[in-house]
Amino acid sequence: MFYPEVSLVGRSSALLRQFALAGLAIVLAGCSANPIYTTTGMVLSSYAESEATPYVLQMSDTEMACALGEGTDPLVYSFSRVTSAPDSTGSLLMLLAGNCMEYRAWNAELDYLRAQYNGDVPAAKDARERAKRLYATTASRRYNAYLRAMAAYDFDPAAEPIECPFLFTDQDELTFLLGLLTGMQAIVNDSNSGALAGVPRNIAPRAERAAQCVDNEKWGGLPNAVRALVWLLLPDTRPELSPDPWQVLEYSAEMGVKAGMRASHAVQIVAAETFGRPEVLADAIAHFADADDQIEVWDDYRLVDEVARTIVQFSSDKHWTSEYGHRTPRNFFGKMSPERARENIETMDLDGLL
Repeated sequence: MFYPEVSLVGRSSALLRQFALAGLAIVLAGCSANPIYTTTGMVLSSYAESEATPYVLQMSDTEMACALGEGTDPLVYSFSRVTSAPDSTGSLLMLLAGNCMEYRAWNAELDYLRAQYNGDVPAAKDARERAKRLYATTASRRYNAYLRAMAAYDFDPAAEPIECPFLFTDQDELTFLLGLLTGMQAIVNDSNSGALAGVPRNIAPRAERAAQCVDNEKWGGLPNAVRALVWLLLPDTRPELSPDPWQVLEYSAEMGVKAGMRASHAVQIVAAETFGRPEVLADAIAHFADADDQIEVWDDYRLVDEVARTIVQFSSDKHWTSEYGHRTPRNFFGKMSPERARENIETMDLDGLL
């Protein structure tokens, strides 16, 4: 026999049990389900993407920009615990944080060269070990930045065949491209550390393929510069009819000046140092310095050009410190000739101090 009132009671009990379970789940979730945290995370991520990132890319103070990356990344990315991970902004922040660590590694490397020049063996060994540890941290940060950039655009660099991501804005294109470049830098940094960070080397061939997803001319030859660097590292990845990688790097550097963003120069210099091409290195540094009088820097991405300058400046400083025991004199940036250096070297007037 059918009793409707009993059926209604049964359904009511089932609903009560469901509500009780839902309430228990919310209680157990605790703060992670706090709608205020989630909303704050969404607002902060949106602000960082639409306002903070463009502002930072227009900066000319590279050390302040890198400090922002180190200080802000833990805050912004901590909201990935309560909302979607801000991978696009997070990639740039971690890239900047990697720059900070690399600047420290550079200073340690210059200390090593200076101690070596002065014959101070213990100081040279200490500085060398310090540089390796700092390069390892740099490599780890940059590998993380690379992974975030790939995740930001749901891009699988290992896919066969490759499927280029949807890049809707210039900022998307640059973030993706810088992610590829940062992955390549992570390999170089890890090599300088003695492979302490364990960065996978398969980033290189994947970056070579992915760089074709971005317009080369628009971005000052940087995509092809990345490809040429990979061709030098892994000759098997070079297409049969492609030009000589060194020619590609030289042409890319010229395109960078025209585009107002000399990141390609930095790639050319890294390649020249890595493969022992002192004549290419000297020409690249000289051309970068000469371009100061003719380039119209792309204001929206001034930071990219300034970061390239720090790489070129460090390369020059390494040469001068190794040869003369000190960094490049202010009026000699772009010059590496020992003859010219000895004839015109700057001296400090000490009369006023006596």
